[in-house]
Amino acid sequence: MVDVQKAFVPVEPYCDRIVWNCRRLLDGAQVLGVRTFATEQYPEKLGSTVDLLADRLMTSATSKSAFSCGECGSVFLEWRESGIHRVLVCGIETHVCVQQTVLDLLAAGFQVLVAVDAVGSRFTLDHKTALRRMEASGAVLTTTESALFEWCERAGSPEFKQISALAKEQEPGTGG
Repeated sequence: MVDVQKAFVPVEPYCDRIVWNCRRLLDGAQVLGVRTFATEQYPEKLGSTVDLLADRLMTSATSKSAFSCGECGSVFLEWRESGIHRVLVCGIETHVCVQQTVLDLLAAGFQVLVAVDAVGSRFTLDHKTALRRMEASGAVLTTTESALFEWCERAGSPEFKQISALAKEQEPGTGG
């Protein structure tokens, strides 16, 4: 999860949807034992991860100054050595830190998925252009719900019931 921080969220027009979907991804990852990693861009000035998400992180967010998460020490190497070959990315902003992270992950040989409903930019053109560029570069565009069920793989388990409950949640601001 890339830079879902207190300074970015208020200026993001779809912040409620992004935070909600990031939260569902973190909750689903916890249910299914999927490893998570979160970053904060220059937290001294931009604040920490929003509380709703920070409370759900398996490990503390990693501070960074570079836009790409690829600059977070040897994290990509650690993932590779632990058998991780596929990474789902969510966070803010699509056209800056998310995009640069995705491009670096692809260059490092990872299969990369981007949860399009869990990323965002202040301006629609930046968001859409970045999604097109990431997809053209080899990233797979997906949604939060699709990713949750892909992680789950099959029905009938206690985990499936928990993932189904996450999928059935009403999106904030939709009046349901």
